[in-house]
Amino acid sequence: MIVGVLGGGTMGSGIAQVAAQNGHKVVLVDLNEAVLELSKSKLAKIMARLVEKGKISSEQADETKSNIQRSTDIQSFKDCGIVIEAIVENLGVKTKVFSQLEDITPEGCILASNTSSLSIASIGASLKDSSKIIGIHFFNPAPLMPLVEIIPSVQTSEETLGSAKNLIDSWSKVTVVCKDTPGFIVNRVARPFYGEALRIYEEGIADFATIDWAMTEIGGFRMGPFTLMDYIGNDVNYVVTATVFESFYYDPRYKPSFTQMRFSEAGYYGRKSGKGFFDYGENATNVAPTEDLALGKKIFDRILMMLVNEAVDAVFLNIGSKEAIDLAMTKGVNYPKGLLSWADEIGLDVILKQLEDMFAEYGEDRYRPSPLMRRMVESGEKFFA
Repeated sequence: MIVGVLGGGTMGSGIAQVAAQNGHKVVLVDLNEAVLELSKSKLAKIMARLVEKGKISSEQADETKSNIQRSTDIQSFKDCGIVIEAIVENLGVKTKVFSQLEDITPEGCILASNTSSLSIASIGASLKDSSKIIGIHFFNPAPLMPLVEIIPSVQTSEETLGSAKNLIDSWSKVTVVCKDTPGFIVNRVARPFYGEALRIYEEGIADFATIDWAMTEIGGFRMGPFTLMDYIGNDVNYVVTATVFESFYYDPRYKPSFTQMRFSEAGYYGRKSGKGFFDYGENATNVAPTEDLALGKKIFDRILMMLVNEAVDAVFLNIGSKEAIDLAMTKGVNYPKGLLSWADEIGLDVILKQLEDMFAEYGEDRYRPSPLMRRMVESGEKFFA
């Protein structure tokens, strides 16, 4: 099967690399010739590094590079069996592009979007045959991150779902099937990691460095929320949060932060701009964390209870299976444990009490416990035996 990838940026290039390394002929299309040239030179460096480290042979590197054909002409997709779109997160742009793709590609071609938060059903509505639309959401960097979310819309046929999942599985990726809802699994369940950390800062409980220290040293997360937001980009992370908030009809659980909005407005995007919640300048000095174990535990418990509540609610609303949700959070964003397994260890009754105490203190709907959590505490159930 010839694999088409639309968009030659970091994500599109990564997806093209994965497909090419798995033996597929790949057509990578971007309207900007300079973007394609940069993609080509970056791939050459990546392949040289992999050969140098003994990960692949020079023959395999050459084959991967030769498997990718680059073009500025969207008509180059005419023989593809699947096209994966990885362009700007704008629904209007995507629907226009998918309508074009349908006219260009063969009748049985699967049309997939790598969107992280937009509705697959809305994108599919632009097609005459919407049964071939599907979401295939890779995580950055695509060649290294194992997780891929597979998102069928209400229009997607079983054949399309099966074919898409089998293809991505054959690329040695870990796939989880999830419902077409805002943020899917990972970007939905992970919102409190950022949102509650920002809220703790805004209340003056702790500074950025201390909150990050609590989550890495006490919680075992690879990155603290503020370091991670700086890595992702505050502009990108804020827009995803705002999109999820709006898409959930302004549910308070997903409310964006004024702090992050102001940082984004100021151009403090994080690593890519040289400054975000932390300063990444050459001679920068950042404030050291307050390594207070009692404070750190309080911070960790508050963020974790919100994450667990979101994961439980995702099961309650059939966003994905309990196995898929734990797998998604460990393989997609490198959480130290699956949130539902973590909840079993701590005790859902303990987490429910924490949420109820927060709800009583703040009177805010963001702290409302999932109905499933209440039911499971009453029945004494666990997620995993």
